[in-house]
Amino acid sequence: MSVPPPQPRPGKGPRAAEAIFDATLRLLAERGYDGLTIEAVALAAGVNKTTIYRWWPSKAALLHAALLRARVLDIEIPDTGSLRGDLIALADQVIDLVTGVRSRAIVRAVASGPGLPDDGLASLARDFFADRFSREQPVFIRAFARGELPPGTDPMLLLDLIAGAVWVRALLRNEPVPPGFAAAVVDAVLPAPRTA
Repeated sequence: MSVPPPQPRPGKGPRAAEAIFDATLRLLAERGYDGLTIEAVALAAGVNKTTIYRWWPSKAALLHAALLRARVLDIEIPDTGSLRGDLIALADQVIDLVTGVRSRAIVRAVASGPGLPDDGLASLARDFFADRFSREQPVFIRAFARGELPPGTDPMLLLDLIAGAVWVRALLRNEPVPPGFAAAVVDAVLPAPRTA
């Protein structure tokens, strides 16, 4: 009886994982999903393709891991002492992702549908945004504890509105994101403070 190969877990992977993820996302941006191959990723990352297959059995699995764990798409969870400050810092990071030199082409490739079947693309998007939302939970836990949000506020709706404004401006309209945009969006979206 054969033992199934180990499944990748967060924080686990080959020593060259970051190079593999970078190569995967760079090739996705350059070639699209159809042009992305394990062989090309292995060559670009300087590893043997068997190393990749040992951890990720298909290019869809590799792309999934790269989107969730590559440093180029990573975010830092801020703790500025206020919900407004934290949301502005998060919005600034979203702006950097969709306009940054290294990440812009990757984000555009994923947003435009990289050639995956609709269900595969939906799964990638769902997992990517679920991962980011789970990382951002401390911002809202602290905000509720400080009384900055009324009970029943939907944190996901707030994040969708803030990030959505950035994506519409930068990706759909293809317009520059002006200085102060993050603060303006957060101020437009945050519920009005409660008065005693």
